[in-house]
Amino acid sequence: MFDLVVVGHFAIDSILSPKIAVPCDTLGGPPTYVSLAARKLGAKVSVISKVGEDFSDDYIKWLNANGIDLSGLKRVKNAPTTRYVLEYENEKRLLRLQSRAPCIIPEDVSDSLQAKVIHVAPIANELSADVVDKLRTSADTLSLDPQGFVRRFDVDGTVLLKRWRDSHVLEQIDLYKSSLNEIRMVTGLTDLRLAMQKIHDCGVKMVIVTNGIRGSTLLYEGNVYEIPACKSRVIRDLTGAGDAFMGAFLAEYIRGKDPVWCMCVGSATASFVVEGIGPSVFGEKEEIYQRASEIYDKDF
Repeated sequence: MFDLVVVGHFAIDSILSPKIAVPCDTLGGPPTYVSLAARKLGAKVSVISKVGEDFSDDYIKWLNANGIDLSGLKRVKNAPTTRYVLEYENEKRLLRLQSRAPCIIPEDVSDSLQAKVIHVAPIANELSADVVDKLRTSADTLSLDPQGFVRRFDVDGTVLLKRWRDSHVLEQIDLYKSSLNEIRMVTGLTDLRLAMQKIHDCGVKMVIVTNGIRGSTLLYEGNVYEIPACKSRVIRDLTGAGDAFMGAFLAEYIRGKDPVWCMCVGSATASFVVEGIGPSVFGEKEEIYQRASEIYDKDF
């Protein structure tokens, strides 16, 4: 029994930013940021993912050293790992897909898998409703970040957003998280609260929308909570902040904590991640709780 299982592609991210002197390749994707954030807070974490032969043994050693179970990771012969180029300018990001690992299929999910929470987080439309169906039978709580479902790719791999709405998938989800732009693609609505309510009406118990430095919003049991963003000492790289937010949120949620507190812990963890480049800074548990307390005690 795992506390948390993250399902989606690892990525190798090439990050270009005025704040980074030398462009660099880093390990990325939700299995990296969600898992490491949750591990920092003591959750027992596993991943289900596929990579290619170009996925370094060093990455596997590093993930193992950080306590991530990789029994559900498959390295596919003669296939690439999912790779993205991320170009930042001010708060804008241009995302370009360079390669994509093979899709995750139902057979990649062990029949014996059991988890308190399974977080479904595609980044390049790499899994289908059939996979979600199987995961539903293995989890007490099924969580979704639909970012990979709302992406389409231009001829050069440039990521554009598209409408996506799969009622069958949404009806199986307990906990939904996306960015502001992504929930608009899922619902077709520009008004945030109406969009969150539309997701809730599918049977989703908890709806979370992140909006960068503007904070995040939670819809739970008919109430809407606005959570401020925690302040970072410095902002160097925004990559993975939303995924780290969710990993920390889920780690606290699994422990039965108040969802508003879970949101504050997510905000705190994201504020640490942006201080480094790639998955290099997550903060220690007590540091995370300290930053979370600063907004929880003040605003709630």
